[in-house]
Amino acid sequence: MAIHRMLRRSLSAERRSTSAGTEVPKGHFAVYVGESEKKRFVIPVSYLNHPSFQDLLCQAEEEFGFHHPMGGITIPSEELFIDLTSRMSRK
Repeated sequence: MAIHRMLRRSLSAERRSTSAGTEVPKGHFAVYVGESEKKRFVIPVSYLNHPSFQDLLCQAEEEFGFHHPMGGITIPSEELFIDLTSRMSRK
């Protein structure tokens, strides 16, 4: 499962990073969203079980790979991310 490997690597890198910002609450993880100006979002781990979110993570892997200087998962499309997480939070 490439998504789980990517998440594990990103989370461990974020813990080591001094620029990770504020702590992430238990049951959540941080992602960075956007092409050029990256915004940090903290979202529930339960989103990882959603097939649409898994597709989004696969796109992120293709775009950015596993290693990112911010230390977390980076998602390229802010519009797609906001739309998807908005729909998921309403369920």
